[in-house]
Amino acid sequence: DANPGGKLPVTFPRSVGQIPIYYNEKRTGRPFNASQKYTSKYLDVPNSPLYPFGYGLSYTQFSYRDLRVNKPEMLKNGSVKVSVEVENSGKVDGDEVVQLYISDVAASVTRPVKELKGFKRITLKPHQKQTVEFTLTAKELEFLGRDLKPVVEPGEFIVYAGTSSDNNLQTTFEVVEKLSAKPVAAHNDPNEFVDPAPKVAVPTAQVSKEDDAFLEDLQRRTFQYFWDHSDPKTGLTLDRTRTDGTPPAEGTSHYQVASIAGTGFALSGYCIGAERGWVTRDQARERTRATLEFFANRQETKNGWFYHFVNQHTGERVWKTELSSIDSALLFGGVLTVRQCFAEDKEIARLATKIYDRVDFQWMLNGDPYLLSHGWRPETGWIQNRWHDYSEEMILYLLAIGSKTKPIPAKAWYAWERSWKEYGDFRYLAAVSPLFIHQFSHAWVDFRGRRENRPPYVDYFDNSVQATRAQRQFFIDVLSKEFPKYGPNMWGLTASDYQKGYVAWGAPPRHPETDGSVVPCAAAGSLMFTPDITLAALKNMKVEHGDKIYGKYGFADAFNPHTGWVDRDVIGIDLGITLLSIENLRSGKVWHWFMQNDEIRRALRRAYIY
Repeated sequence: DANPGGKLPVTFPRSVGQIPIYYNEKRTGRPFNASQKYTSKYLDVPNSPLYPFGYGLSYTQFSYRDLRVNKPEMLKNGSVKVSVEVENSGKVDGDEVVQLYISDVAASVTRPVKELKGFKRITLKPHQKQTVEFTLTAKELEFLGRDLKPVVEPGEFIVYAGTSSDNNLQTTFEVVEKLSAKPVAAHNDPNEFVDPAPKVAVPTAQVSKEDDAFLEDLQRRTFQYFWDHSDPKTGLTLDRTRTDGTPPAEGTSHYQVASIAGTGFALSGYCIGAERGWVTRDQARERTRATLEFFANRQETKNGWFYHFVNQHTGERVWKTELSSIDSALLFGGVLTVRQCFAEDKEIARLATKIYDRVDFQWMLNGDPYLLSHGWRPETGWIQNRWHDYSEEMILYLLAIGSKTKPIPAKAWYAWERSWKEYGDFRYLAAVSPLFIHQFSHAWVDFRGRRENRPPYVDYFDNSVQATRAQRQFFIDVLSKEFPKYGPNMWGLTASDYQKGYVAWGAPPRHPETDGSVVPCAAAGSLMFTPDITLAALKNMKVEHGDKIYGKYGFADAFNPHTGWVDRDVIGIDLGITLLSIENLRSGKVWHWFMQNDEIRRALRRAYIY
C-alpha cells in the first residue's frame, strides 16, 4: 500500500573506475560524445552513472511537459518564473519530487554543467496533472567571480526540469543589462552564417557485389509501388495495397485512400528511380511536376498544412482525418528533395518553393512559444497533443526553424522532453519503442558528423544506431526465450500490421501485443545506420521464408515465423522508409539532395547542431 517517493542525494557510479562522479561536474574542453573516441569519456563503461543524482523509484510513472519561463530576458537584479506540467501517467497514486536545474552557458570562470536550484514534492492520483512553479532570482544565478565576490553575469542560461538530474526538459532565457525593445522569435539575416552545401554524396558504407544485388532488387521493387500507385494527375500515393499490387477494393475502408506522407516518400523515390535508370529522367520530372502542381494549386490546405489521408484521385479529405503536422513534414521532405535533384527544371523549383514557403509554422504552435501541435480538425479544432518529446518529429522542427517566411524560435529544438533509455550497453533517447521514430527524419536529414553543441550534446545519428542495436539485442537476449525463431538474423518491430489489425509496437521493452511477428521495414529502415546487422537479417528473412513474404513490392508489411501468418498488404510509408534508407546506404544521395536546401542547413546551425 506504500509507494516510495524518495530521491538520491548522490550519484551512484557503475564501477570504481568512475569515482569520483557527480552531476555538477565542471565542463571539460572536449565534451562527451559517444561516437568520437577523443572526448571526455570512459572507454570500458558507459559515461552515464548507474543511478543519477535525484533518481528515485516508484510504482507509477511521471511525465513532464510544457516547460516555460515567463519571459525570454531577465535583468541582472530581476527574476523569472519557471513552470512545468507534471502528470502521473501510471495506475496508482504517487509522490514525485520535481527538480529544477540551471546551466550557465558561458561565464568568466568555469561553471558546473548543471546545478540544482529548486525542488518540490507533489502527490498525484493516476492521470492527474499539476503545474509546478519556481522562481529564479539573482540569488540562484550568482557565483563567485575571479575576485571571489558574488556576481551575476549577462548571458544565456539553460533551465532544466525533470525527475532527476539526467532526464529533463529544457528551455532557455537570457540575463541582460537592458531589456530588448521587442524580442524577435526568429530572423532571416542575410549575413547569417550557413554551412556550405555538401559537394558530393557520401554513402553509409561500401557493400559487396552480392549485397548490392540484393539491395538493388529490393529497392527497385519498393520503388515500383510508388510508380504504380501514385495517381499521374494528382501525384497522390495510395496508403496501402495487397502484396500482389491489387489496390483496396471498392467498399473497403481503404478504397482510393492516399497518404500525404506516402506521397513525400514517392517524390523522393522519383529522384532515385531516375538516378538508377528505372524510369527516364523526363518521366520522373513529369510525375514530379504534376504532383507539385496539384499540391501547390489544387489540394485543400489550411495555412500551408495538409490533411493526413485524402482521396487519391480528387484530394478530398477522408475519414475526418486531421490536418497533420508530421505527415505534412514528411511530404515537405519529398518536396524539398525534388527541388534540388531536379533543380534544372525551373517549374519544379518554383512549385516546391511555393509549397514550402506558404507553410505557417507559427500557426501550428497554437499559442505555445516552442512546441508544435500534432494538428487540427475543422470539427473539433486543435489536437491536444504536442510534439513535446523525442520521436519522429525532428524534420518537422528543422523545417519550422529554417523557414524563410514563418519560422519558429530555434529554442524550440531544446524544448522537448529527453528521456534516456538503457538496455545493456546501449543508451539512447526514445519516447516510445517503435524503430520508425529513429528513422523517418533521417531518411532526409543527414545527421552524420553533427551533434548538439549545447547540453545534452546528442549525436542523433549515433542515437539511431544505438536504438537499432538495442532492439536486436533485446530480441536475442529476451524475446527469443519466448519466441524461439527470433534471433540475431530474425528480428525487428516497428508500427505495422499484425494478425489482429494495426499496432505501434517495438522493443525494448516487450510490447504487450508481441506475438512472434517480424516487421521487415524495422531492419530495412535502419540499413542507413547499421548495415552490418540489418542486411544479414533481411537476407535471412528472404532465404528462410522466400516467396511467402517476398513479392512484387519486396517484403510483406509483417509476418509471423512462429505461426506462418503473412500480411496480405504492403504499406506505403513502410516501403518508403525502406526505399530511402537503401539509397542512403548505397549512395547517400537522398541525404545529398535534401541537404542542398539552405533552409535545412540554416536550421541546424540555429539549433547549434554542427
